[in-house]
Amino acid sequence: MTAPIIPDFGGTPAAPAAKAPAKKASAKAAAEPVAVAAEAPKRKICFIASKGNLDMAYPALIMANAALGEGIETHIFFTFWGFDLVTERTMDSLKFTMLGNTAMHMPFAKNLPIWSGMGALPGMTTVATKMMKGQLDDLEIPSVREMLEIIVASGGHLWGCKLTFDMNGLAEDDLYEGVEAIISATDFIELSEGAQVIFV
Repeated sequence: MTAPIIPDFGGTPAAPAAKAPAKKASAKAAAEPVAVAAEAPKRKICFIASKGNLDMAYPALIMANAALGEGIETHIFFTFWGFDLVTERTMDSLKFTMLGNTAMHMPFAKNLPIWSGMGALPGMTTVATKMMKGQLDDLEIPSVREMLEIIVASGGHLWGCKLTFDMNGLAEDDLYEGVEAIISATDFIELSEGAQVIFV
């Protein structure tokens, strides 16, 4: 009875058939070093989150999440108003304002710009924030807190700026639990060595 034919699925190759013994390698060939391909360095990316508005919170968070999905070592450094993204009393109530935003327009009328000065009217920030949160919900985009949870669970690193921390008179208990440490600008410079750095 003949042995069954096993398809090759790219696994461990079958043992080769017996063959004549190989000739001894020459002394010169044995002395030559074997070339080993150098392993490519692991890619690293660092985001500097410096804005605390709702619309400016998402660029760094979305890009960090995408980088982690690509297997890239990812860090986010929260500084100045960006610290609001990881401060417990502010992170769930970030706002969106029209004031000073010359790119404002209604989603259904992109060629009809809205005067940014309207943002100074009482109640307009509340209306604009509610409208933006509604759009984010329609697109099933997680909240800032949920995005941070996803990033941390995926292996991302969150760092707080020491200067901002001290300026705001914060304690570690005031911070989102996913923040690994409060570090100085010098620490961040060292941490980001060899990384792609993106300022938001």
